[in-house]
Amino acid sequence: MVRLLTLLSLLAAGSCERRYGLDKDGYHRDDVGSRRSLQTPSTPAPELESEYWSRDAQSELGERAWYDGSSGYARNVVMFLGDGMSVATLTAARTLLGQRRGQTGEESRLSFEHFPTVGLSKTYCLDAQVADSACSASAYLCGAKANLGTIGVSGHVARHHCTAATDAAHQLASIASWALDADRDAGIVTTTRVTHASPAGAYAHTADRNWESDGDVTAGCSGHAQLDIAQQLVHARPGKDFKVILGGGRREFLPNTMTDEEGSRGRRYDGRNLISEWLTEKDSRGVTHEYVWNRQQLMEVSEELPEYLLGLFEPSHLQYHMEANHTTEPTLAELTEVAIKSLSRNKEGFFLFVEGGRIDHAHHENLAHLALDETIELSAAVEKARELLSEQDSLIVVTADHAHVMSISGYTQRGGDILGPSDALGDDGIPYMTLSYGNGPGYREPRGGQRVDPTRQDYRGSEYVYPAAVPLDSETHGGDDVAVFAWGPHHALFSGLYEQSHIPHRMAYAACIGPGKHACQHSPHSTT
Repeated sequence: MVRLLTLLSLLAAGSCERRYGLDKDGYHRDDVGSRRSLQTPSTPAPELESEYWSRDAQSELGERAWYDGSSGYARNVVMFLGDGMSVATLTAARTLLGQRRGQTGEESRLSFEHFPTVGLSKTYCLDAQVADSACSASAYLCGAKANLGTIGVSGHVARHHCTAATDAAHQLASIASWALDADRDAGIVTTTRVTHASPAGAYAHTADRNWESDGDVTAGCSGHAQLDIAQQLVHARPGKDFKVILGGGRREFLPNTMTDEEGSRGRRYDGRNLISEWLTEKDSRGVTHEYVWNRQQLMEVSEELPEYLLGLFEPSHLQYHMEANHTTEPTLAELTEVAIKSLSRNKEGFFLFVEGGRIDHAHHENLAHLALDETIELSAAVEKARELLSEQDSLIVVTADHAHVMSISGYTQRGGDILGPSDALGDDGIPYMTLSYGNGPGYREPRGGQRVDPTRQDYRGSEYVYPAAVPLDSETHGGDDVAVFAWGPHHALFSGLYEQSHIPHRMAYAACIGPGKHACQHSPHSTT
């Protein structure tokens, strides 16, 4: 009910995008980012060049490779991204997982917390202390830091610039592209739209994360401009060569004159049906292919997988796991399993990107219970991947793009309900929750000069909006470092503290793909 009232109040005030400068989801605040100038004093000129970040990564990689005792290389690489999965989120999620199993909870571990190596990455972007999911995707998938709101481009591309991203000199190649260049396969899996900021980092070059369909681009640009993100996925390399594309976002591929299988209208103004165009393009190649839009179809096609698989299971993002219809909507673990089975047919190997994207969305709404459940679902997907792959030839990396401002506070006794109130009261004699946010829609206006008792509502329900200190229509990201977990060949490279932009270079080293040093070519103890 609290969540519903919050949303109704925003609707009454007018469009979230228009009034509050939010992105097209209503989650991420763009009002500050859109006013940033490329030539801010805080951005040193050398950092605008992608080569700067590549040299930085390769230099430190050379030092770390000396101490790497692993042999062989990673034929397969799976990168799991928990969008907004802060360290506090990990702590609370593992506790909830344990408590669901009847334990006190604190001693529990998520599947990837058993991995042999853990490190920390610094998530700031070129022009921002606190990252968004776009500039961070450029870092952990393309190996270079970028400006807030931009994807797959160097610092020379300012946000909202209509044509700068079309300049090949400013475009970044992703590790998915490096894999394809090495005759391996690639794919993406996400619980968000497949055109959303994180998965788009694997294939798109754009000056604005919100330009997912043509109408988004033309709204900000007249005349010639860059291709929208959906078009890039279907018709440009590397996206058109992805063997597996699974997630949400049908609306970005369909014309606004057409409704999809579930009755939702498309968002394209150019009259194009990109799903049909994807099918036609695969026909022209003479390859087997299939488009699916619900769980039953996915399970059926998984029995005899085609060479190319496109699955779009919602008009926008997939539903939160706790609220989803599981007869029609696949879980992240199921999507991951199908993707790995499909890509594993290439004897050369593959790169797969898997995102638990709705952790972030739940945090933006101060829906901590949902955020933790989505984290547990990511853990299940990682466990499924570990079961399907060999530690001898497959590298799994699990990390986050940025943090959030959820905190865990109080001195509650061991085993106290992680979703509930602290054992203690505030100095005002009113309970406070163990989980709370620095800002967001969970702010409760004091009544009669007193703080509102947060326990008067059902805090065990998925709809409970956790308290926030500062009123905002959408909670913000946090600037904390995020954890990086690694399992498989050369996992030790991911220990320590490093720039987020080092991550794809270290994965590429382990996999012997892309530019720079490779494990199968570079001997750390060589004197040459």
